[in-house]
Amino acid sequence: MRQLCSAGVIVCCLLTLVAKAASGEPRVLLGNEVLAADGFALLAGKHVGLITNPSGVNRNLQTTIDVLRAAPGVKLVALFGPEHGIYGDVPAGDKVESRTDSRTGLPVHSLYGATRKPTPAMLQGLDALVYDLQDTGCRSYTFISTMGLAMEACGEAGVEFIVLDRPNPLGGVRVEGTLVEQEKQRSFVSQWDVPYVYGLTCGELALMINDRGWIKQPCRLTVVPMRGWQRTMVWRETGLPWVPASPHIPHGESPLFQVATGMLGEIGGVSIGVGYTLPFQTVTAPKVDPHALAAKLNGYGLTGLYFRPLTYKPYYGAFKDAIIGGVQLHFTDPAGAPLTAINYYALEALKQVAGIDVFAEAVKANKKFDMFDKVNGTEATRLALQAGKSAAEIVAGWKVGEEQFRRERVKYLRY
Repeated sequence: MRQLCSAGVIVCCLLTLVAKAASGEPRVLLGNEVLAADGFALLAGKHVGLITNPSGVNRNLQTTIDVLRAAPGVKLVALFGPEHGIYGDVPAGDKVESRTDSRTGLPVHSLYGATRKPTPAMLQGLDALVYDLQDTGCRSYTFISTMGLAMEACGEAGVEFIVLDRPNPLGGVRVEGTLVEQEKQRSFVSQWDVPYVYGLTCGELALMINDRGWIKQPCRLTVVPMRGWQRTMVWRETGLPWVPASPHIPHGESPLFQVATGMLGEIGGVSIGVGYTLPFQTVTAPKVDPHALAAKLNGYGLTGLYFRPLTYKPYYGAFKDAIIGGVQLHFTDPAGAPLTAINYYALEALKQVAGIDVFAEAVKANKKFDMFDKVNGTEATRLALQAGKSAAEIVAGWKVGEEQFRRERVKYLRY
């Protein structure tokens, strides 16, 4: 009888777990949701500024702007717009203007225009500056540069800086690529001494920036941690909705693709799907045999992805209205696939299969490689590629730096 009861209890527990999963109970609570669950105590009575954009939402798609405006005891008095602006309506690279927001009546200070660091005037009267932006886990994505420079400004002004933590959509395990190896390549797309893919949440990265002397003046930093997030989780495993973090990052797997092909887009001569319906998801060009390129790329045996032959006609961009061929990337194991390496294997495959040397073509067209080098954090990678070094050799050369960074980041891990 006791055995039967025990079995019944086990069955009931299993049914309860299944029911919870089916009911959609949160697996991960975002930093902004933890803040709300704690009654906004951290912000009580404070005059608050907020760095955000459309990605700053909770699981119910309520914006942090609206949540803080309605929060008891919180005085939201200013908004700060990163690249693309607080409503995501400014194209990549275009300046964001400071203005008064017609919807809320709040002043909007641009952090991607005349200045990329809050000025003392912008911070005047603030007790705290809150950061709630969803980044992609890639060093070249400018939101993390905005975060660190805002931390520096707050340190100088004596204003508290608060990060509402969010998942790294690539997971918290993956570390890939070079560090910023040459100071002349340091820029808004390579601001911090982290690999191209750094495997930290924005809160963890903030702790590292503040502690490592990467900003002139450390700030009084508070990170509101998530609950339930695990380092092994990629975005699809969080159970959270995805709001486009920028125009070409439309869904939760877009960060994977951005890392895999984003460097190619800085050279030219290749379409990566921007200008079509598949941003960052393709490697295509005129006069490329899609099946031959797919066979070559699949032949590398890269873990966790498949290259499918593809032909399409872009709506805009360098290849507008031209029929181009190549491959579409499909991730079969997002957590296990090498991402950064794909850029270099694609360059190698295009040269071997289609005779396309994008660097040689760029030289002929008198194009510069400034942005490619800045995104890489070094010119050494480009020079190695131009000299004919294989993708496998280049990727193997990252190992020492990657391992060093893994050791250095340990003290900042919070999950």
